[in-house]
Amino acid sequence: MAAAVACGAALAALTAVPAQAQAPEHRTPHWDLKDSGTPDVRFRGLAAVGRNTAWVAGTQGTVLRTTDGGKSWRNVSPPGASALQFRDVEAFDARRAVVLAIGEGEASRVYRTEDGGATWTESFRNTDTRAFYDCLTFFDRRHGLAMSDPVDGKFRLLSTRDGGRSWKVLPDDGMPAALDGEAGFAASGQCLVSSGPRDVWLATGGGAHARVLHSADRGLTWTAGDTPIPAGDPARGVFALAFRDRTHGLAVGGDYRADQPSPRAAATTGVAGRTWRPATTPPPAYRSGVAWLPHSRTAALAVGPTGTDLTTDGGRTWRTVDTGSYDTVDCTADLGCWAAGEKGRVARLEN
Repeated sequence: MAAAVACGAALAALTAVPAQAQAPEHRTPHWDLKDSGTPDVRFRGLAAVGRNTAWVAGTQGTVLRTTDGGKSWRNVSPPGASALQFRDVEAFDARRAVVLAIGEGEASRVYRTEDGGATWTESFRNTDTRAFYDCLTFFDRRHGLAMSDPVDGKFRLLSTRDGGRSWKVLPDDGMPAALDGEAGFAASGQCLVSSGPRDVWLATGGGAHARVLHSADRGLTWTAGDTPIPAGDPARGVFALAFRDRTHGLAVGGDYRADQPSPRAAATTGVAGRTWRPATTPPPAYRSGVAWLPHSRTAALAVGPTGTDLTTDGGRTWRTVDTGSYDTVDCTADLGCWAAGEKGRVARLEN
């Protein structure tokens, strides 16, 4: 109840009059940058555990963890991983986390820790040169999936039933054929997301249509729905998804090239991704991360290199509330909203 009250107050502030017209004690919540001490690292992987605890993962094989709200960060990078690019991290608590390194062939790897990053175990190394893993998601502390770009014309899925200790490739009989040029984007760790014990969604781009694939049985069978987000180019498509339950979802993306416009950069669904509607007022530019604000059915944040946007009507309209550069965003039930991105940038939402 306390978390819900705090969130309600923060949401009220987000939708209130402009900050310059407010008394100091009623300022609009804003991103408060935390000094990660890693200005040469780009963090595209983020796992918010709570207001005090978060994990980030990025370039140069870097993994950081805070347990004091970002006041200090411990470098808990796996030994010998400096040549890897971590693009996703999923954390169960302050001690247990799973990270994904991306790339062709053996560059795609999964590591797991049970002691806050003091030690790591490599639980998967890709030996198929055709595979390129992009994202991870977990349904609970035991069951999870990792996705690869298409192999033999279909997206490939890894499955774990023991919290990431072991992985196996799922059969692709229930996976629809990929479009020509279709792939996932390892931009924010949000191209594969889940909600509840069995539902999972996969975001795509690069093909003739930007699609979202949905499975209601932990990745065994899938259906595909087209989105209005532009595609038709390797740089365009859906980059991130967020579902607040098994039917209501948000998709954001666009064209990640800085010199290209990104019209129709957001869409919504109320039918588990079977169909999507474009936002009537979308974010003004490409966005790579999105998260629902906790305890709200209508408020969410989207982030990208040119700013952060807020929706308070379930994704129909968005307005820019910050112009800082972030690649990914994640929120927890106690309003522990975090964002991370280039130049070691990590921030927490503050009142």
